[in-house]
Amino acid sequence: MKKKLISCFLIIIFIAFIAFILIKNHISGDLQRQLQSISGGADKYTSTSIDLFDTKTDIVGYSDSEEQFAKDSKVIIDKLTYYNRIYDIYNDYEGVNNVKTINDNAGVTPVKVDKELIDMLKFGKQMYYETDGRINIAMGSVLSIWHNYREAGLDNPKEAKLPSKEELEDAAEHTNIEDMVIDEKASTVFLKDERMSLDVGAVAKGYAVQQALDYARSKGMDNILLNVGGNISCIGGRTDGSKFMVAIQNPDLESDEPYVEAFEIEDGECVVSSGDYQRYYEVDGKKYCHIINPDTLFPSDEFAQVSILAKDSGVADGFSTALFNMSLEDGKEFIAGYKNVEAMWVMPDGSKVYTQGFKDYIK
Repeated sequence: MKKKLISCFLIIIFIAFIAFILIKNHISGDLQRQLQSISGGADKYTSTSIDLFDTKTDIVGYSDSEEQFAKDSKVIIDKLTYYNRIYDIYNDYEGVNNVKTINDNAGVTPVKVDKELIDMLKFGKQMYYETDGRINIAMGSVLSIWHNYREAGLDNPKEAKLPSKEELEDAAEHTNIEDMVIDEKASTVFLKDERMSLDVGAVAKGYAVQQALDYARSKGMDNILLNVGGNISCIGGRTDGSKFMVAIQNPDLESDEPYVEAFEIEDGECVVSSGDYQRYYEVDGKKYCHIINPDTLFPSDEFAQVSILAKDSGVADGFSTALFNMSLEDGKEFIAGYKNVEAMWVMPDGSKVYTQGFKDYIK
C-alpha cells in the first residue's frame, strides 16, 4: 500500500513539473514577444548572392523571423535575376528574348520582348538625351571592341594593346540611338543598322535595383537595405527609427582605408558610384578603365570615382557614368540643374570635391 502511495506521489510531482515547464515556456514566449514589440519587433538579418549583374548582392533587413526574411529576400533576388537575364548582352537563356537576342537580330528582324525590357530601353534613351549623349546604350559596337582588348590584355598582360583610333571611329558610325526602333504596341525592338548593338551597362543595374525595390515596397516590405555591387538603395530604415548607414568604397584599392566616405540614407534614397577601379587593364603602365567617353572613344581618366546621391537608382547609375565622362565644371553645372541629386568626385590623387548637398550628408 505504501509503495502505491509513493508511486502516485511521484506521478503527481512529475505532472506538476511538466505543467510548470509548459507554463514557464508560455510566459517566456509571451515576454519575448513583448520585448520584441518594445524593441521594434524585428531582428537584423543578412543575405548574400553572387553572379547577379557580374557582382555581389547584399540584402540587410529587419524581420520578425529568419524564415520571413528569407522569403522577402527571395522575392528581391528573383526579381533581380529576371532583370539580369533580360538585360544580358552576353548570354542566352531558354525561352527568354533579351538584349543579346536583339543584338543578334540587328538588321534582320524585330524581336518580341517583355515590357520590362522595353521600359528599360526607353529609360536608356531618355538618359541619352538628358546627358547630351554622355550615356549611349547604342554604343555596343565601340564598347565590345574595348571589352575584347581588355579581356585579351588581362589574359596576357605582356601583350596588352590598345585598339586603333580608326577601328573605333569605324565602329562609332553604328551608334545612332534613333536606329533602335521600339514598337510598344507589338512589344518589339529592332536595330535598323546590322552592325549596331546595344550595351546597357551604364543604366541596367541601377534601373533593376529601383524596379526590384519598388516591387518589394508594393508587397509591403520595409526596413531593407540593398547593395548590388556598390549600387545601394533602401526601403525605410532601421526598426529603431534610425537611418541606414552606408559607405562608399575607396577607389584606391591599395589604401589602408577601405572607404572614402560614410553617411546615412533614408527611405527611397540611393547612392551609386562609377570608377576606374572595377574593370580595367594596363598598357605600358597606364590604366584603361571600362567607362568609355563617347566623344573621344577612349576611357575617361579625369576622375578615380564619381558618386551620385539621388531618389532614383536608375538615374543615379546613369548620372554617375555621365559625370565620369564630363569635366568637373561641366559636371557641377549639370548636377545644379537637378533637385535632390548630389555628387562627389574623387580625383586620381585621392582629393575629393562635393556638391554642398552631398557634403551635408557626410558624418
